[in-house]
Amino acid sequence: MNRSPRVGVILALLCLLILGAMPVLSNARPAGSSGLGFAIWLSVWQLVAALPLFLFERGRNQRHRIGNVGRGTIAIALLTGAMFGLATYMYVVAAEMAGPVSMVIALQAYPLFAMLWEMLFLGRRKTRAELLFTLLMIAALVYLTTSGTFRIADISWWSAFALGIPLLWSIAHILLRRVLTTTPITPNQVTISRVAISIVLLLLLALGTGEGDALLALSVDPAFQWAAAIMGVAYYLELILWFYAMQSIDVSTGSSITVPAPAVTMAISVLVLGQGVAGYQVLAMLFIVLAMYGLLLAGKRRLAAESAAR
Repeated sequence: MNRSPRVGVILALLCLLILGAMPVLSNARPAGSSGLGFAIWLSVWQLVAALPLFLFERGRNQRHRIGNVGRGTIAIALLTGAMFGLATYMYVVAAEMAGPVSMVIALQAYPLFAMLWEMLFLGRRKTRAELLFTLLMIAALVYLTTSGTFRIADISWWSAFALGIPLLWSIAHILLRRVLTTTPITPNQVTISRVAISIVLLLLLALGTGEGDALLALSVDPAFQWAAAIMGVAYYLELILWFYAMQSIDVSTGSSITVPAPAVTMAISVLVLGQGVAGYQVLAMLFIVLAMYGLLLAGKRRLAAESAAR
């Protein structure tokens, strides 16, 4: 169903607010509670949030029934589900150890990794402007992870650890793009399958590390479950709102709207939680935002030039 660009912009703005709030929501779980347990339960609530739309799509009895899928699609589902499960656990850990602000800034490295995979595996060449803004983003990320000193001895390893989250996301999204463009599977069905696989993986990890009993105890902890439910629903809403936003605006427009997510996190940290924000974090955010807008503009110009040359 086609929607007006205004609807797409509104949905993208909602994604911006959710993206900015999620690092803070991740840290809202009771102090001392298991990060792995939180990753599992927020995934369970994410699955619960996705079920109504899943059942609605099945009830329409149109192209939304998955039907038979090939082995390649199943393999991609298993691999990406594992990646997203690991990324979810890393997200919870990084939000706690690196802090919401540093983590959300590190997540902005996503287009950097996406560009790298496009160059290596899809053979897409980048312009000098794109490479220049890429270098600026790398410099800003080094500045962030070294706490504003550029000295290796000052690296914040938890901020560096947070970079693994967009790395996993970028690989998984490239793999999923093939599934979404070559099969009748809907974005919500992809979300359902990947979350279910993530839960299984994280459960196996919890059992393997002896956290099974603690996981059961957390199931009857109201404060913990409330925090997990809010985070899980927020995570799902961000995903599904983004997919629907992309039906009426292009990816570059949507991405440009969600770029200031770190500023939302900073505002929540300062105005709501009363926490401070370091000067180097603000500078890193500003340079990364500049680099991202530069990449979006340079990429748009490159696509226009390629289209005109055809």
